[in-house]
Amino acid sequence: MIDDGFRLQYPFTSHTHAIGSETMHYVDEGKGEAVVMVHGNPSWSFYYRRLIEALRPTHRAIAPDHIGCGFSSKPQDYPYTLQTHIDNLDSLLTEILSPDEPVTLVLHDWGGAIGMGWAVRHPERVRRIVVLNTSAFLSKRIPFRINLCRIPGLGALLIRGFNAFAGSAIHMAVAKHGRMNKETKAGFLKPYDSWQTRIATLRFVQDIPMNRNVPSYAVVQEIESELMRFSRTPMLIQWGGQDWCFNRWFYDEWRRRFPQASAEYFTDAGHYVLEDAHEKIIPNIKKFLGLI
Repeated sequence: MIDDGFRLQYPFTSHTHAIGSETMHYVDEGKGEAVVMVHGNPSWSFYYRRLIEALRPTHRAIAPDHIGCGFSSKPQDYPYTLQTHIDNLDSLLTEILSPDEPVTLVLHDWGGAIGMGWAVRHPERVRRIVVLNTSAFLSKRIPFRINLCRIPGLGALLIRGFNAFAGSAIHMAVAKHGRMNKETKAGFLKPYDSWQTRIATLRFVQDIPMNRNVPSYAVVQEIESELMRFSRTPMLIQWGGQDWCFNRWFYDEWRRRFPQASAEYFTDAGHYVLEDAHEKIIPNIKKFLGLI
């Protein structure tokens, strides 16, 4: 019954893109202007399921799973770094989109750095940006419970052994009690059911750019230096105010850098803001796209 419930929530055709010996899974629904939805950790394209369904009648809704995530391949010996994830997204979009085709980016969690990493390579192609509880700039802020998962040995035991990251997120990343039913929880966890399949979940945590010794630090630093290229790009910020990771400081920082952006702060929504506030956010995105 849970699998039946999952398919009702995620009724999309699977597509794959080869990157070397690995396979990147992605959703590609509808026709029209491309809206590229970039997920973070520990989620996958399932996070965007409602938005995909809402936009596919009028737009081409594209939602990839990063290598190591979702239904993409999960190699055990692989450079799971921000730079690699940006390169992979670039590879996918180069193959499936026309060279000059404009896109709207929808960014959540690590999707902010990955998506904006792609954007600074192709600024002329970015028509709009939707920001959902994410970052694309350096910060020294990290919750204790996430920092705990960065401790060598302990982090692997917690994340890969006990599924402490993805397993906790289905409770801690939403603010509204009962917002996720059992089928939805199973959907978020479906790709992460063993030590082997949780490899990228751990590597993302290890790659958080807290100091210059972390591979992602220089990459985020470069992205941050290029953000003002998008000072005139239409931007919509939709933020869950009860996010204990990407907290109010990050929202305020986006607002400081992009004062022209249209923004809304949902005090009763958490990190998985599309779970808690999709009834308001999806109409806002449709309006942003000129559909309402």
